[in-house]
Amino acid sequence: MTKMSGADIVLESLKRLGVDVVFGYPGGVVLPLYDRWPSHPEVRHILVRHEQGGGHAADGYARATGKLGVALATSGPGATNLVTAITNAMMDSVPTLFITGNVARNLLGRDGFQEADITGITMPIVKHNYLVMRPEDLAYTFAEAAHIATTGRKGPVHIDIPKDVFIEEAEFEWPSEVTIRGYRPVSRGNPAQVKRAAAMIDAAERSIIFAGHGIILGGAAEELRSFAEKTGTPILNTLLGLGSIDPGHVLAYGMMGMHGSYWANHAASNADVIIALGMRMDDRALGRFEDMNPTAKIVHIDIDPAEHNKNIMATVPIVGDVKEVLPQLTEAVQSNSHVEWLRWIDRLRVDHKSSMSVPDGTALTTQYVCTRIAEAAGPEAVITTGVGQHQMWAAQFMNISRPHQLITSGGLGTMGFEVPAAMGAQVACPDRTVWTICGDGGFQMTFQEIATMVDERLPVKMAIMNNGYLGMVRQWQELIYQDNYVSVAMSQPDFVKLAEAYGIKGILVTDQSQVDDAIAEAHAHDGPVLIDFRVEAEGNVWPMVPAGASLSETVESPDEVDALLGRPPKAVPTRTGAAR
Repeated sequence: MTKMSGADIVLESLKRLGVDVVFGYPGGVVLPLYDRWPSHPEVRHILVRHEQGGGHAADGYARATGKLGVALATSGPGATNLVTAITNAMMDSVPTLFITGNVARNLLGRDGFQEADITGITMPIVKHNYLVMRPEDLAYTFAEAAHIATTGRKGPVHIDIPKDVFIEEAEFEWPSEVTIRGYRPVSRGNPAQVKRAAAMIDAAERSIIFAGHGIILGGAAEELRSFAEKTGTPILNTLLGLGSIDPGHVLAYGMMGMHGSYWANHAASNADVIIALGMRMDDRALGRFEDMNPTAKIVHIDIDPAEHNKNIMATVPIVGDVKEVLPQLTEAVQSNSHVEWLRWIDRLRVDHKSSMSVPDGTALTTQYVCTRIAEAAGPEAVITTGVGQHQMWAAQFMNISRPHQLITSGGLGTMGFEVPAAMGAQVACPDRTVWTICGDGGFQMTFQEIATMVDERLPVKMAIMNNGYLGMVRQWQELIYQDNYVSVAMSQPDFVKLAEAYGIKGILVTDQSQVDDAIAEAHAHDGPVLIDFRVEAEGNVWPMVPAGASLSETVESPDEVDALLGRPPKAVPTRTGAAR
């Protein structure tokens, strides 16, 4: 065995884990680690411009590849700047490792300069965390942390290392295996439960599948398709489940939830058996829990037993990895078809397609821009988004057709996720085109990472949907709070000049006729590109399930919102338009 400094042990451990990139930002207590980095060139370090950006980049990297994403920060404010990114990864079950330095061991708990109890702070937002007090514990800690992050229900793990632990020497001993008492994720489903579920599915007349993020995380898209085809069961996707089935498949019926389609939400509300796969049964997907199809029988397959019966009571809960449980279930069920049920949903889709269509006319809308980017970029592109109206329109109109194609913040709903996540995805997928669909509000939270893109020569294409508003908040203020617009109109910088200040190409688009040329110009350019799309100021996302409503109360117009809330239709207001 070889003696090494703690810093060398950390870097050697990352190599053993197959980590090829770390998104980091240096500071005093991690300088001993940075001092040894040149001796470990196999691990690429990318200097981000803000720790939150580094955390989201690690998240985007992990979602684009399924591999472990890693971010590094110094103590105190460096560590606390990671908190949003860690929580985001936790809510969406993304396999990530967050490393922080801390003050030397003799200063812990004594309010030393830039000390923060980051272990205590992050305890509720990680799968597990560590404060490593001895260099000889580092190698096993890293091996165990990666094991926890990438197995079972995936998620973030945090390792905090005092400065002098980086400096002190110890023998490097890499474990041949990792065993953790009490941590035994279950992969295969209980045979008796699988048999019960199969009998219920065979007896169903109107079964439906809710396909969640677990299908993507578990690499179970083929297993999903095989099961659906054998049983003739239509598939609905949660936001993070998009890409688990090609939208052109005969059994694919698109996104359900707050801004899912009318037909998807009503199919969910009228099914007699619901087969929920790798999803949390959360409120944005299901609406008001007590009225989410209360008569349906529910099969819920999830690798995390804590999700069973948390929000919705399952008739047959099955703990296991969807990639392993679905083949068990497929073998156990009978071949079937549900022709009349599919025809009923198809009729709804025909009758209500207008609310999920690009608006007619020549106005420059986000819906139109998203369809044109999707057409030009194709299915091999990676799409990241921020949070808000543009996120929903991207989900509705960008034809997400393969796993790992859409990278977006689901559970936490993090504005500012779009730019650094795209950076991480581009690092992960250098041969793919990466587009980030940005809100003009969220973009201004983290656009400093453009400088990182320039340094690292990452040709991310940034499309800002610039409507001069915090669009989703404005929509709620219009529809729910009766046009009481408060603190939602935003003045904007000249985004093209901002692009030029960073030394990248900037393009202004103000008319539909300019859209295709701008997208083609962005694709032809070999570096980062920013396009400022001056889109319609006050468009609304439809359909919509108002907060607190059920999926069966999906609305498609302002008058329907008023009726749902028991208000008389309001007169059309006179407005001055958005700030620019």
